[in-house]
Amino acid sequence: MKASRRPFPSEPMRPLPRFPQGGLMKNILEILAGPASFAFTAFALTGTFTPAQSFAVGTAVWMALWWILRPVSIYVTAFIPILVDSFFDLIPEGHVLSQYFSEIAVLLLGSDLICLTWTTTGLDRRISVKTLCCIGTSMKNQIFVWFLASTLLSVFLPNVVVAAIFCPIAVAMLHFVGEKDITKSRLALPILLSIGWGSGIGGFGSPIGSSANLVAVSYIEQLTGREFMYYDWVIRFLPLLAIIFFVNLLFLWAIPVPVKEMKGTRSYFQDMYKAFGPLKKGEWIGLILFLSATILAFARPAFADLLPGWKPAYIFLTLGLFMFFLKDETGHPMLTWKYAESHIMWGMICLFASGLALGRLVIETGAIEQLASLIAAMHLSGSLSIMAISCGFATFLSELSSNTAAASISIPVVTGLAKALGVNPIPYILGSIVAANCAYVLPISTRAIPIGHGLDAAQQIKYGLLLTLITLATTITTCTLFMMYSPLFSEL
Repeated sequence: MKASRRPFPSEPMRPLPRFPQGGLMKNILEILAGPASFAFTAFALTGTFTPAQSFAVGTAVWMALWWILRPVSIYVTAFIPILVDSFFDLIPEGHVLSQYFSEIAVLLLGSDLICLTWTTTGLDRRISVKTLCCIGTSMKNQIFVWFLASTLLSVFLPNVVVAAIFCPIAVAMLHFVGEKDITKSRLALPILLSIGWGSGIGGFGSPIGSSANLVAVSYIEQLTGREFMYYDWVIRFLPLLAIIFFVNLLFLWAIPVPVKEMKGTRSYFQDMYKAFGPLKKGEWIGLILFLSATILAFARPAFADLLPGWKPAYIFLTLGLFMFFLKDETGHPMLTWKYAESHIMWGMICLFASGLALGRLVIETGAIEQLASLIAAMHLSGSLSIMAISCGFATFLSELSSNTAAASISIPVVTGLAKALGVNPIPYILGSIVAANCAYVLPISTRAIPIGHGLDAAQQIKYGLLLTLITLATTITTCTLFMMYSPLFSEL
C-alpha cells in the first residue's frame, strides 16, 4: 500500500433513476402525500390555530413525511419552508432566507473545507489505521476499540464520514481473518454495529460533531441572549457521553459471538500503517490547521473581548480558506475549488438550515406557543414526565429521519412546551439533543453505511430496538438527575 496523494476525482455522470414496475406510481403517490398532508393538517387545525399557524404546522408535517418516505432527496425537502412562505406570506421572507446562510452554516462550510484535505492527502485513513493498531486479539478488545475510535472521531468529524472511513477497513480486516460472507458473519455483526452506533452517539460530544447540535446551539443562544461557548457544551455533554458510551459498550459486549479471540488482527493493522510511511507535508498541514481551528474555538473566551466577531464559524472558515493557498509536498494546492465544489456537503448545510427556517416559521407565527399550550393542557407535572416526552419525541423522529431533521422539529416543540408549563427549557433542550443523536434501529443516514458493507439489516433492527429502549431510559433518567442536582445542566 502506498501513501501517495489521492487525486481530485471528477464528478461522475449520474444515470437517470429507474423505477421498477409499479415503482413510478408509488413514487408519485409519495410525492403527492407531502402537499396533501400539508393541506389536511391546515384544514384539521382550523379553529384551533390561526391560518398562519396551521400552515406552519402543516409545513413541518409535510417535511417530516417526505423525510420519512424520501420520494425526493432529503436535501430537496430542505427548501420547502421557502416555498410555503413565498406562497402564503407567513412571515417576512428574509427571516426564512437568512437561515440558509446563517453563522452556523458558515461553521459547517469551514469545517468541511478543512476535513476535505484529510481525504485528498490520506490523513483520514492514516489516523484511522493508527488508532486500530491498538486492537488486541480478543473480541471484547475488538468491539471496544472499534466503538471507541468511531465515537471519538465522530466528536470532530461528520458521523457519516466516520462510518464511511471505518466500515471498509473493518470489512477488509474480517476478510483477512477468513470471514468471506459479511452478511452471515457473527464476528462482523458486533464490529459493524460498533462503527454505526459509535459514529452516531459521538456526534453530541462537541458542537461540530453533528449539525443537529448546532440547531440546539442556535436556540440556546436565542433564549439566553449570549454566545454559547464550546467549553459550555463540552462540560455539560461529556459526562452524558461517557455514561451512554459505557451502557452501549456493555450491550455490544453482550451480543453472542462464536469465538473469544480473533488472531492476527493487530499485526494486520500494524503492517497497513507501516505502508503509509512518514507523515507527508500535506498531512501535517491538514492536521495542524484542524487542531488550530478546534483549539481556537474552545479557547474563544480568552480573546472574545479583543475579537468579538471572530466566532468559531469564522475561525473554521478562515483556516479552511487557507487550504486553497497552501501547497503540499508535490507543489499542488491542498484544495482546489473544482474539488471543493463537488465534495462539500452542500446538502447537509441546506438540511441544517431548513431546520432553522422551519423553526422561524413555527415560532414567529405563534404555532409553537399554541401547540405547547395544548400539550400543557394535559396537566403534565414533574420534571421526569416532561423529560420523557422531550427525549422520546426526539428519539422517535431521529429513527425516522436524520438527527438534524429530528432536532429541527423537536427542539422548537420542547422549547414551547417548557415555556407553556412555566419551566426552564434549557435542560429539556439538552436532553432532546442527546436523544436525537442516539438512534440505532432503521438503516437511515449513518446507520445505512454498515448495512451497505454487508451488515444484516434485520439484525440491526433486532438489537437496535432493544438498545434504543435501554439508551432512552438511561438518557431520561440521567438528564433528569443532572437537572435536579447539577446547576450546569440548568443554568447558562
